[in-house]
Amino acid sequence: MTTLSDLWPVFGLRITAGPLELRALTDEDLIALCDLAARGIHPPERMPFYFPWTDAPPEELVRNTAAYHWRARADFRPAEWSLQLGVWHEGVLVGSQGLEASNYPVTRTAETGSWLGQAHQGRRIGTAMRQVICAFAFDHLDAAEVTSGAFLDNPASLAVSRKVGYREDGVRRLQRREGELAHNQTLVLTPETLVRGEHELRVEGLEPVRRAVGLDG
Repeated sequence: MTTLSDLWPVFGLRITAGPLELRALTDEDLIALCDLAARGIHPPERMPFYFPWTDAPPEELVRNTAAYHWRARADFRPAEWSLQLGVWHEGVLVGSQGLEASNYPVTRTAETGSWLGQAHQGRRIGTAMRQVICAFAFDHLDAAEVTSGAFLDNPASLAVSRKVGYREDGVRRLQRREGELAHNQTLVLTPETLVRGEHELRVEGLEPVRRAVGLDG
């Protein structure tokens, strides 16, 4: 009998580390994630994201969030993939952690991106989930480096990056909202500089995911 994991291997992936669990979002999970996003991720006067996707009415925001995750599934291939995982803390869905790459079998470079619902911020969950995804990339997907970025007016994200061990790698001038210039700090992390979390990773469903990103033949 065909399973969801047969159709898309990421559905079989489960990463746990202490109270944290990262796994693919089913459509039922996606409804809960969309509702979490609609309840707020950041104050409306601020914008932490490259693309200002949270600048939308709630009904549009939830549709856009669902479409983004459906598109990531549909377009997943070795040449270009976006691994978007739900994050559960002590069994509660708190946000989303992404890992994206282009031409990964050659570059072995991936970029992290994430968000937490406002009610779950300030509890060190953001640091822990970044440590988990970076350790997964290095230990289980053979990454050589992991990159990230944050606007200079987003000290919370930059603080997480420092805690995890990223080093600064230049500043980009980007348009954020329409007509708004913002300076974005680029960051890079290697296996040697990663500051690991206190809990060991347990990974299920790895081999099909490795093949899906172009590893192991």
